[in-house]
Amino acid sequence: MQGSSAQGPPTPAPSTPARSTQRGQAKESRRQALLSAAASLFAVNGFNRVSLEDLGAAAGVSGPAVYRHFPGKQAVLADLLVTVSQELLDGGRQVVARNADPASALRCLVEFQVDFALGKPDVIRVQDRDFSNLSEQDQAAVRALQLSYVEVWVDVLAKLHPDTDIAELRMRAHATFGLINSTPHSVRSHGRKMAARSARPLLESMALAALLVDAPQD
Repeated sequence: MQGSSAQGPPTPAPSTPARSTQRGQAKESRRQALLSAAASLFAVNGFNRVSLEDLGAAAGVSGPAVYRHFPGKQAVLADLLVTVSQELLDGGRQVVARNADPASALRCLVEFQVDFALGKPDVIRVQDRDFSNLSEQDQAAVRALQLSYVEVWVDVLAKLHPDTDIAELRMRAHATFGLINSTPHSVRSHGRKMAARSARPLLESMALAALLVDAPQD
């Protein structure tokens, strides 16, 4: 029989990993709240008219607390635009991977882009207006991701238009992005916002028409 005095009290199961996971999730949640607030505030007021204190207040934290997540306001803008560009590229690649038929892939790419435009109009406004406020390095990162996203579309278009010059296919893709991404402006009429359920099918049909139309013959 073993004596109980030879052993100390039972060691509690370590809870550090769980606490660490909870802290990490809470930190990521605050970071996402800051990015969401930044998209809204930058879209309405412009990057230069928004302070870190404004961002913190909108996200429910103090201004100095923002520095726990970002080294400065420019880093918030960079994270916002780089992250969105990466999400578009990853999402576009996933769409193509799920659709072997190029016609289906193109239709799903259009639907994916329309979802983005209708879901994140503030980010589109920020990209259009405040891209120049990024550092040169961050501008290059965003451009590289966006160019790769264009090529996802071009690869699909090349299968549907095998005799068309690649430069023209890129132009079609860029023109389609312009059409779809104008949503933050075009869905408004006399100060009233068009419902997404009405805007979506119109945008999708117009985009597909532009992408699939035969080029005029010389």
